[in-house]
Amino acid sequence: MRRMFVLLVLFVTACEGSFVRPENLGRKVEINKSYEARDNCLKQQASADGTNGIDPATLAHAAALACEKETERLIAAANTDGDSKVTLSIRQDTEFRARKYVMQARGLTTFQ
Repeated sequence: MRRMFVLLVLFVTACEGSFVRPENLGRKVEINKSYEARDNCLKQQASADGTNGIDPATLAHAAALACEKETERLIAAANTDGDSKVTLSIRQDTEFRARKYVMQARGLTTFQ
């Protein structure tokens, strides 16, 4: 009986770490890299030379379009289920962050 109890305890504790899967960690790293690449692209586009005369909203939209490749990579990493709501949310976030970086590049107050 004692031996059975020890085996049961060992079996249960061996499964304890099974909730953290290595593929989830790799996916998280890929998502973080994709966010960083997208944001770096948006910052570059927002502070490009010769853009001071352009309306901030227009420039933000152009920056988001210029960084479409990075946005698509982020969507692919974060939205493995192909959920259209997730895709739309990431695209909206890209537009929002583009406006933020345009405002920062021009030294204007960002959104509150």
